[in-house]
Amino acid sequence: MLAVIVGVIAIVLILIAGLGMMPVSYSGASPDVCGAKVVRYINENLVQPGTSVSLSSVRETQGLYEIRVTYNAKTFPVYATRDCGLLFTDSVNMSATRSATVSQQASPVKTDRPVVDLYVMAYCPYGTQAEEVMAPVVVLLGTKADFRVRYITAVGGENLSSVQSLHGSAEVNEDAFQICVLRTNASALWPYLHAFNTQCYATATSASGLAECRKELLPSLGLDSSPIENCIAGSDAVAVLKSDEMQGDHLGVTGSPTLLINNVTYSGARTPEAYKQAICNSFTTMPDECSTILSSNTTAVQGSC
Repeated sequence: MLAVIVGVIAIVLILIAGLGMMPVSYSGASPDVCGAKVVRYINENLVQPGTSVSLSSVRETQGLYEIRVTYNAKTFPVYATRDCGLLFTDSVNMSATRSATVSQQASPVKTDRPVVDLYVMAYCPYGTQAEEVMAPVVVLLGTKADFRVRYITAVGGENLSSVQSLHGSAEVNEDAFQICVLRTNASALWPYLHAFNTQCYATATSASGLAECRKELLPSLGLDSSPIENCIAGSDAVAVLKSDEMQGDHLGVTGSPTLLINNVTYSGARTPEAYKQAICNSFTTMPDECSTILSSNTTAVQGSC
């Protein structure tokens, strides 16, 4: 699994000259300089507004720099070339067998009405991208399959204050808000998700900014804030989050986004057409809508939170 908050920044092929028959020389940046550069780059380009990573340590390993950074009390490694010109998020053991290093897409489980579960965190940029990718698929197949947005949290009690999420309490509150949009007006959920992701997400770290954005947003979607707020104050949202946590743990969900179709984890491209085709392959009999071709443009980053 990719490290928290960082997606695939570069696909790096390390070509060893002459397969080891020629010496490799390095004239790279110092560890301290490279560590500072990487932290600055991540903070300026990859994390949620208002948050930051800090440098934990830098060490040389296998001709690379392993740079350990801390984010939201979690420490994880990223890697940089010795000249500090390329940054990537995982190391690959090329001595390992193919079965250990290559993720295979599992065979689909076919049903008359597939169940599509998209696990996200409301403030995870990769999760919101996946929602935008899925939206046209929902429009196309929403009457033929069951689409569910599910949330990745840790529920410790009976109220929202007991819920923990990677991006803090504001993310928990947005998870609950989305759940309650669904509870009060199910047909408005995907329009709300699109509007939130495109109009309000940039203000999500500011409570006042988010409130002002919602004030303009909800009436345009035919939504009344009062029943949504009443729902949030009740127990429904926490119960849904707990159910999502239990089911996600059972199915091995660890990152946002994770897409499961009939409880089979999807590991293909993040495009509307790729999502559509995977869902269509899970029908016992494909509906006519599956002949519609959706966009194959790859705009979503293949990362996860």
